[in-house]
Amino acid sequence: MKVSELRPFAKKVSLTVKVAEKLETREVSSKLDNSSHRVTEAIVGDETGAILLTLWDEAIDQVEEGKTYAIENAYTSLFKNSLRLNIGRFGKFQESKEKVKEVNKKNNLSEKELNVK
Repeated sequence: MKVSELRPFAKKVSLTVKVAEKLETREVSSKLDNSSHRVTEAIVGDETGAILLTLWDEAIDQVEEGKTYAIENAYTSLFKNSLRLNIGRFGKFQESKEKVKEVNKKNNLSEKELNVK
């Protein structure tokens, strides 16, 4: 699958993306048990488009700018009417032998406001 093919609420998403940029990490508290977590977003993509990937806790340190990753069993969600890619607890990622040369930031799916009911 290519980034430009992603749609809201997609499940079992597998794709290969390059990390163009990691944004600032912030601390948040869990609504369930008030535990503290780190969260950041990374702009990832391929030649067809870009999307924000949400990273939590130890995954933040495992992802590096400029590297290409194969992501499996991910899903998409909407956050403030903006499309996001999430790895979640059942997804996984690893550095890919197949390299993505460029990220098409001009087609950033997370910058397009979606009003999905």
